[in-house]
Amino acid sequence: MRSVYAASQDPDDPLSGLSIGELEPEVPDDWVWVRVRAAALNHHDLWSLRGVGLPADRLPMVLGTDAAGIAPDGSEVLVHSVIASRGWDGDETLDPRRTLLSELHPGTLAERVAVPAANLVPKPEGMSFAEAACLPTAYLTAYRLLFHAADARPGQRVLIQGAGGGVSTAAVLLARAAGLHVTVTSRSAAKLERALDIGAHEAVESGTRIAPVDLVIETVGEATWGHSLRSLRPGGVVAVAGATSGPAPSADLNRVFFRSLRVVGSTMGTREELGRVAEMMTAAGISPVIDSVSDLGSDDDVRAAFSRLLAGDSFGKIVLTSER
Repeated sequence: MRSVYAASQDPDDPLSGLSIGELEPEVPDDWVWVRVRAAALNHHDLWSLRGVGLPADRLPMVLGTDAAGIAPDGSEVLVHSVIASRGWDGDETLDPRRTLLSELHPGTLAERVAVPAANLVPKPEGMSFAEAACLPTAYLTAYRLLFHAADARPGQRVLIQGAGGGVSTAAVLLARAAGLHVTVTSRSAAKLERALDIGAHEAVESGTRIAPVDLVIETVGEATWGHSLRSLRPGGVVAVAGATSGPAPSADLNRVFFRSLRVVGSTMGTREELGRVAEMMTAAGISPVIDSVSDLGSDDDVRAAFSRLLAGDSFGKIVLTSER
């Protein structure tokens, strides 16, 4: 089976371990195979290539946590990549033994991916495979950050750090559709302009003082953490689902307790929430923001897509499609 996989790991040169070729990984016998029609890239793939979250003894490992494709019965589906342990009942994100595809089990950047049958969600009608492949990680994460972790309500003000990233772009679309006032930040003037184009009310340079907000969507980490806390009104909440610039900023505990701030962590979401975000986007008439679409069957396209992700030049999701 043609696959894109991590053959080795290097924290300083992650793409040196990226391999493309035939790989036939072992999967549980009672799982179902989905023919991948589209898969999106995520920073999780780069972390795996750096050696973070993926032990070296599990190599080679097929990368990818996003996919849309064809189920064995011919139906068009999304693949929910949070894998709960056998016997777990309830919110799978709270299972201490949960994993994501490409951590313990082979991921989605291949001709086929195997998952438990319960991890399949119907693909929204009218949404292309490339668009649908954006939902299972970035849009699911943004949905849970906004409406579960931060408990967002229409009319509230939200600050979204890091315009252009997959989760932040998804959060702009979902927050605007839910009736929130949206402010985004970036160091890139071009990305700020794009953020306004997709619905942000305000787009400001990173670190700019803004009117106090009710909630912050934080996926950047060290580079923006101080600004996130300073931007919150008393009693506000910062919902965290990533730390691409580093995981260990100053906690600024004096500000946290003096202003009664809340810090809430969130990882991915449930299968039911993936279904809900798909329904929300259909009802709101919005589609995922795609940076580029390339051919999963082309070695050059795959490597160029990973290079673009690593460089941080993208706005929205980088998607690889397959006609096989």
